Amino acid sequence: MKLDNKTAIITGGASGIGLESAKLFISEGANVIIADLNESDGKPAAEALGSRCRFVKTDVSDKSSAYFCVMEALKRFGSLEILVNNAGITSDASLHKMSSEQFEKVIDVNLKGVFFMTKYAAAQMAENNYGRIINTSSIVGLYGNFGQTNYAASKSGVIGMTKTWARELGRKGITVNAVAPGFIDTGMLNTVPANILDNIKQRTPLGRLGSPADIAKAYLFLASDDAAFITGITLSVDGGLVW
Repeated sequence: MKLDNKTAIITGGASGIGLESAKLFISEGANVIIADLNESDGKPAAEALGSRCRFVKTDVSDKSSAYFCVMEALKRFGSLEILVNNAGITSDASLHKMSSEQFEKVIDVNLKGVFFMTKYAAAQMAENNYGRIINTSSIVGLYGNFGQTNYAASKSGVIGMTKTWARELGRKGITVNAVAPGFIDTGMLNTVPANILDNIKQRTPLGRLGSPADIAKAYLFLASDDAAFITGITLSVDGGLVW
């Protein structure tokens, strides 16, 4: 029960890594807000997870929606100790083919969304001198990737914000860390050709794609008091991929 009686918001919690994390956090004693735009998946998922889980329809790229989500967490569970900024999207194209709309859409969700959610959550955490903020970056944020100018920019930006917030919020009892997943077996890889995925597996010392549970367990570690003296890091969870 590493998260006993703590409340967590998990953005993008309706499916994939976010949903796996919600299940794991609840099993460790937490109350969980699944914050997602996808009501058709998120609402039944929260209901299935029981009384310690609630769904809040949230557009993280909209500051009013982000603020409402944080207030709902306080209203429903009385406190907020953990924020997992897991929500993210892709809209891939090479530099010459990428439209400004594609670029801005990914930046809005993956970067501005993290800013809005953290701004409002951290204000509440500071009042109690305790908080755990986990931001989801990516191996692409560390090394770049063909056709992902927008995604790489957003995920690199997340690392920069993580380091900055660790400095700003540490004296308020709040740790801020990032997780950089490698290639994880979720719906985000559905459009990646099989031969490319095979190549990725061959270049990964562990010989496989990651699972949502691999990332959820990293989130759990950083959210728990086992990581009480860790802040400002980017934890790569990529199977040792040689990029």
